Amino acid sequence: MSGYGRFAYYYDKLTENVDYGKIAARCHELIEKYSSEHEVVLDLACGTGSLSEALARLDYDVVGVDLSEQMLEEAMDKRFDSGLNIQYLMQDMTELDLYGAVDAVVCVLDSINHLENEEAVRKTFEGVSKYTCDGGLFIFDVNTVYKHREILADNAFCYDLDGLFCAWQNELNDDDSVNIYLDFFEEQEDGSYCRFSEDFTERIYSDEVLDELIKSNNFELIGKFDSFEDAPVNEKSQRVLYVCRRINRG
Repeated sequence: MSGYGRFAYYYDKLTENVDYGKIAARCHELIEKYSSEHEVVLDLACGTGSLSEALARLDYDVVGVDLSEQMLEEAMDKRFDSGLNIQYLMQDMTELDLYGAVDAVVCVLDSINHLENEEAVRKTFEGVSKYTCDGGLFIFDVNTVYKHREILADNAFCYDLDGLFCAWQNELNDDDSVNIYLDFFEEQEDGSYCRFSEDFTERIYSDEVLDELIKSNNFELIGKFDSFEDAPVNEKSQRVLYVCRRINRG
């Protein structure tokens, strides 16, 4: 799984269309409705900390975990500016190791799709189950086959930002995974451009596989939603949000 390297420094510019406040509000609504406790939230694969910041503004104690040192550097810069109560840990999401249990785990924006195989997903779910308190929620999303085949597919995208040009090329594979290649052209002080590249793969995990992993790791499935809306999944849903509750250990 990619550590994202210099991509981290431009991630926020490339995702300016993402409404983290809306995502946090939706997670808060679900936690309030379905969870027995509402204090500590784990933002798994937290990236540059934008969602962690939004959750902290809703009065949660937030723990953010990410594998990328560069992403976490960006997140800690935000925390320094905001002064919010967020603890960041550099960990692989498949090897979660927390100091104690949390009341909810949030893992969104297709982070699960970036795991390299079903075994990695299983290990992630096992760790989440281990550190989620009884009655706590596990909220995660995945990109759908429809999004991979019809939206990402073999398409190309371009971003022309201040001092940066990004060429984004996708490659759809036979198993509906998508290889994503990013070429960045960064303007230098002398007006020339320096090129650097990142690549990673998004993989499809079927509803059947995810349902089995939810059940086998002591979660009950509360519902599946069309992205962050309070609406059912349909054939053109690009993202499915899973809401699961940790069963009491007894």
